[in-house]
Amino acid sequence: MVPVKVLSYNIRSMRDDTDALARVIRACAPDLVLIQEAPRFFRWRKKLARLASASDLVVLTGGGTAAGPAILCNLRATVERTEDVLLPLTPGQHRRGFATAVVDIAGARLGVLSCHLSLQKDERHDQASALLDRLAGMGVDHAVAGGDLNEGPTGPAFTRVAANLQDCWAGGPQGGEHTWTRTEPHRRIDAIFATKGIEVLGCGVPVDLPGITETDLRAATDHLPVLATLGIPAT
Repeated sequence: MVPVKVLSYNIRSMRDDTDALARVIRACAPDLVLIQEAPRFFRWRKKLARLASASDLVVLTGGGTAAGPAILCNLRATVERTEDVLLPLTPGQHRRGFATAVVDIAGARLGVLSCHLSLQKDERHDQASALLDRLAGMGVDHAVAGGDLNEGPTGPAFTRVAANLQDCWAGGPQGGEHTWTRTEPHRRIDAIFATKGIEVLGCGVPVDLPGITETDLRAATDHLPVLATLGIPAT
């Protein structure tokens, strides 16, 4: 098994404290970062590249070309291919998409997908099905998907994904659970999922890692990050 650290993080278009945001990401020391709400408009590539550099990472794919989702990575990852996918647009709703890639990390070949599902219930469920179809079509034995699902574990879209993939928090809870704490009740609406055969070594909000403070978590964005440590079978 190859240990791989995957972080999923809704960064609210970098409208908050970007220094705090970079400190949180660096402290997690991830191999892959699944971003939601990356900058999409004026000079979005430059803004995302600046965040990656400040976090000791590089931009892998996504951003404006995926309608918000993006993937960052460290230099352990060798990139096989990337694809940004725009999903069907429902009138009156925001455009949604997936940032996807296939990478090799220390001999483990892995499909990766970052998503931000709709605020609208029916569209969100359709997008959950599209996520599963996209992973199934990536031509890999092992894959991870993560993002902002905009609903909790009892919702139909979350349940649809979790019925086919491992919900990493459920399989290896470590750290905090709730990712949306700005309103009551607190909720877990951000998650990381993994295909069968991947070992979940731990997953949750990294509240106890050295270098991460409550002040930075609150200042960085309106979501809390999810960090999963996974064991990926070597190819």
